[in-house]
Order: sequence, then structure tokens, then C-alpha cells
Amino acid sequence: MNLDFLAVPMGMLVRLIYNVVSGIDSKYLSAYAISIIISTIIFKFLVLPLTLKQSKSMKKMQELSPKLQELQKKYGKDPQTLQRKQMELYKEANYRPFSGCLPLLIQFPILIAFFYVIRDPVRYVFGDQEFFNAINKTFLWIKDLGFAENHVFDNGVINGLSMGGMSLPFLGYALPILAVITGFTTYLTTKLTAQPSLNEQQASTQRTMNMMMPIMLFVFSIQFPAGLALYWVISNIFQLVQQYVVMNLSKNPKEEL
Repeated sequence: MNLDFLAVPMGMLVRLIYNVVSGIDSKYLSAYAISIIISTIIFKFLVLPLTLKQSKSMKKMQELSPKLQELQKKYGKDPQTLQRKQMELYKEANYRPFSGCLPLLIQFPILIAFFYVIRDPVRYVFGDQEFFNAINKTFLWIKDLGFAENHVFDNGVINGLSMGGMSLPFLGYALPILAVITGFTTYLTTKLTAQPSLNEQQASTQRTMNMMMPIMLFVFSIQFPAGLALYWVISNIFQLVQQYVVMNLSKNPKEEL
């Protein structure tokens, strides 16, 4: 899938933000790190109407979940009647069961395109390898967001926080702090945004997904440049705050989808 038509303008946005904040470059928080954080937040705001639509659809589904489970118990052995009763319930509640899917489908290529930008900033943001190598890319304990957190430079310096000379398989010599934060925030996000399950099979599948996604992103965060892990962390935190607002402060159950 070629998403350059989306990735190129996103890269231009990141470069624009970098140019604006380049004057506040510091030893522990580089302009490059700031540009990733700000561009991630801007990007999340751009797709906010779609994610809010999806979140509201999920909230409505949670409200209908007890009634759907009752229908499942009553008509579980009669699929046709079960489907008809479910559609009647959806119509009565003015809920469209696929209303949350379209926003997700629209967001997906945009998410992938932004992933391309952060994964390959030389191509999409700076256009010059030498320039990218020369700029400051520190972020707190990470010396260079262009490399993985456990990367060891030619001079023996570890990119992240050292484990005191101790090395662990796969993790290397660095404490995978950013990778752990990525996995933990991903776990919270998947748990908070999980759709209610109508039967034990769906519940089992949901539990598996809730565990696999954090593990997968933890592994990716160790292997990919730390700038990508920073993007995932900021994106997850934004989504957690957004979901909290939708689920706890939006108290209008009559809102139609």
C-alpha cells in the first residue's frame, strides 16, 4: 500500500513544527522530540471527530450489552430469530451497529501514513541524511531518537539507560523504559476501548487481543527507532484522556449516533 500521498504532507507538517521549535533545542529535550510530540497531538486532533464518533458508538454498544446478552441466552439456538431481535433492538435504540466501523476504516490509512513518517524521517521530513544525523535528537534519558532504545553506539555508549553493564537476551544493555511505557499505555487503551462481549468466545478473543497488542508494541518499541515509540506513547496518552472524557463526562445517553 503506497501512502506517500498522505505521508508526504504529514512529513511537511513535522518539518514545519521542527523549524518553529528549533530555537528551544536543549540537552535533554531536543527540538526533534518536541516536533514529534506536537505533531502527534495535532494529528490526533485532526482525526478527533472520527475517533469521537467511534467512542460514542462503543459507549452506546456498552449500554445495549445487557439486553443483547439476554437475547443471546434466549435465542442463541435460533440464529435467524436472534439476528432479527438484535436488529429490532438496534432500531428501537436508534443505534446503527456499523456506525463505529467507518471512522476506524478512514483513520487506518492515516495512522499507517503517520507511522511511515516517524519511522523514516529522512525520507518524509528532512530529505537529507547528513542533516538528520547532525541534529540533536535527545529525549530525557534517550540520547538519539533515531535509534532503538537499546542501541549501542560505536564508542560503547548506550542509547537508553544502562543496566550497569548487564545484558539480557533481546533487551540488550539498556532498560527498556520507553518500550515498557508503550506496552502499558497500549494495554490501558485496548482495555478501555474494548467492545462488550456477547458470549464467552468473544470474551476469550477480546482477552487475547488485550494481551497481544501491548506485547507486540513492546517488541516493536525495542526494535524500531525510539522516536516511533515516543509517538506511540503520546498517541496512547491522548486516546486515554479522550476516552475518559467520552465515557465519564459525556452524560447524555439520548445522544443519537
